[in-house]
Amino acid sequence: MTDLIKKVSDTGIIPVVKIDRAADALPLANALKNGGLCCAEITFRTDAAEEAIRIIHENFPDFLLGAGTVLTTVQADRAMAAGASFIVSPGFNPVVVKHCLDNNYPIIPGVCTPTEVEAAMSLGLNTLKFFPAEAAGGVKMIKAMSAPYTQIRFMPTGGIGVNNLADYLNCKAVFACGGSWMVPGDKINDGKFDEIEALTKEAVELLKEIRK
Repeated sequence: MTDLIKKVSDTGIIPVVKIDRAADALPLANALKNGGLCCAEITFRTDAAEEAIRIIHENFPDFLLGAGTVLTTVQADRAMAAGASFIVSPGFNPVVVKHCLDNNYPIIPGVCTPTEVEAAMSLGLNTLKFFPAEAAGGVKMIKAMSAPYTQIRFMPTGGIGVNNLADYLNCKAVFACGGSWMVPGDKINDGKFDEIEALTKEAVELLKEIRK
């Protein structure tokens, strides 16, 4: 888990992808890779998610692949079997979390309250998703929660884009951010992968500027 979190932290931005057609997986991965990000969180909000993960993993074995919006143990099993590098959930479901830990699946579960943070800590987790980031109080909330929980680091997701990315990444308690602004669903569905590549390049350049 430590090595995984280092990879996620080094990457800085994790594109959160909702993909409707598995056939779009490879051109999407190419666009992200050409744009400078060899990573993606493929959300299990569509029937194409599992196959999309499999396609990307088979063609780009080194791609950092998260399986997002994982709500059940069955989805977790399917995601890891397809080649996911780690599991991400929107909330803290102890059944799913314990299943992942028991099976050595790296998992970054979602939290937005101190109670959920402590539930995660009780299972030995110290890297968590903060979701929905902006709606749940944004950077101010992360700073407030990190005061008593100094060992916890967060990956905020939800409402993050070019205008507030720096605010989050400059917060010491944040190790990476999830975002969908460089992979909008309409551009994926319309096959505008050149535009996705351009948006990804812009995101990478912004990341470099923030981390100078």
